[in-house]
Amino acid sequence: MHRAPAPSWISDRGRVLVTIASIAFLSSADNSVVSAAAPSIAEEMGLGTAATQGITVAYLLPFAGLLLAAGSFVDRFGERAMLRLGLFGFTVGTIMAGMAHGFELLLAGRVVQGLAAAVIVPATLSLVRTRLAPDDRPKAAATWTVALAAALALGPALGGFATANVHWSWVFWGFLPPLAFTWLVLPPPGPKRFTKSADPLSTVLAAVSMLAVTGALLIVAEAPVWAAPVALAAAGSGVAFAMRDRRSRNPVLPRELIRNRVFGAALAIQSLWGLGVTGVTVVTPLVHQRWLGLDPAEAALPLVAVAGALVCTAPFVPKVLARVGPARTVGGGMLVVAFGLILVAVVNGSPEVLPRLPGLLLIGFGSAFTVPLTTTALDVVEGGMAGVASGVLSAGREFASALGVAFTTVLIGGGIVLGQELADGYTRTLLAAAALQIVAALLAPRLVPSLSPKHKTKLRSAQLPDNADHRKSSVR
Repeated sequence: MHRAPAPSWISDRGRVLVTIASIAFLSSADNSVVSAAAPSIAEEMGLGTAATQGITVAYLLPFAGLLLAAGSFVDRFGERAMLRLGLFGFTVGTIMAGMAHGFELLLAGRVVQGLAAAVIVPATLSLVRTRLAPDDRPKAAATWTVALAAALALGPALGGFATANVHWSWVFWGFLPPLAFTWLVLPPPGPKRFTKSADPLSTVLAAVSMLAVTGALLIVAEAPVWAAPVALAAAGSGVAFAMRDRRSRNPVLPRELIRNRVFGAALAIQSLWGLGVTGVTVVTPLVHQRWLGLDPAEAALPLVAVAGALVCTAPFVPKVLARVGPARTVGGGMLVVAFGLILVAVVNGSPEVLPRLPGLLLIGFGSAFTVPLTTTALDVVEGGMAGVASGVLSAGREFASALGVAFTTVLIGGGIVLGQELADGYTRTLLAAAALQIVAALLAPRLVPSLSPKHKTKLRSAQLPDNADHRKSSVR
């Protein structure tokens, strides 16, 4: 007698959603936790502002650089295989950083973490497009955003607490249990699509360009004499990348994506948001410690207001989207973020935390309305390019974040900046970030065609899962 297989403790759909939440939390918390610990690391190792920001950039740049190629690897080898590879690499990098007693090993561990994150993030976002029905995708996008917000809230608090009460190395050791849990809940293997990998030379040139651009900004802050040669290297590698990728049979930036107006708009808006908000978020604990005189745990707590506002607002975003459309939803959110940044800048002269809270709450509230960007961008690409599209989206976000951190260093200063000088640099950073959000709001109308009724109907009919197609054919 045939015996049915024992039911799993979690469904495949549940595994996908839990994996999405876990990876989003891990990849974002890695930055937010370290941001809270960075001032203590800098004090122990005698680092200036530029070197301190380098701890964050060492994670973000490899992350962004490999993402452009990692998406095609996901499409070729499957999400599960790439998730397992990335989780193993992330664990290795975490152990290296936790064991570090010097700046070099710490940076090496951060680089390995960034490379691993570049593998697991596009694999996770690809799950949204390939393993979930269209009706479940908005829920998955909301899950991703809420997990990012939770990392933004808990990361600084946990990082500050561990640094203040134990040692900064525990901000890394604490990642090991969540990594083990994520390994256990990975979804089963899916079909391999055997797409061609991105052009290796184009990938290298893209990574060198991003490294050189960000490096030039960091060098301007601490050693301006070397900025011009690095900037020339960035320009040269950027031109070489554009020429190579345009002629390549397997470009890093597929022509279908470049020509897609909706995808390009979503990518630009997401990048502008990351460029402004990430730079502010990373430097805020440093400002709170060195300007307001708070300890590491207290300095990170105001960021909980940002994340709390985002988490509380995110469940209402789909209703707003359905009522007013993507242009007004995303554009309005960017304007709210800009207003919140300006409010914090206005009260930044006060050496107190409380006047900053209204602006921080508005930043979180407005940021929640970036939720539709991921699904909007992925819904306009073919299923076979889901991994590539996810990689491009993630690369744009992470590169923008790295640039934001470097640009913040330029505005504040690369040495050990204290007192009023630090406060003035932070004000300049807030106002520059606000300007970027206004530009993002101006681009929002380009999202409208992606969710028009005709386009939405066409997408839904084209993206029905295979089992749904089978059921329809059976009914006929």
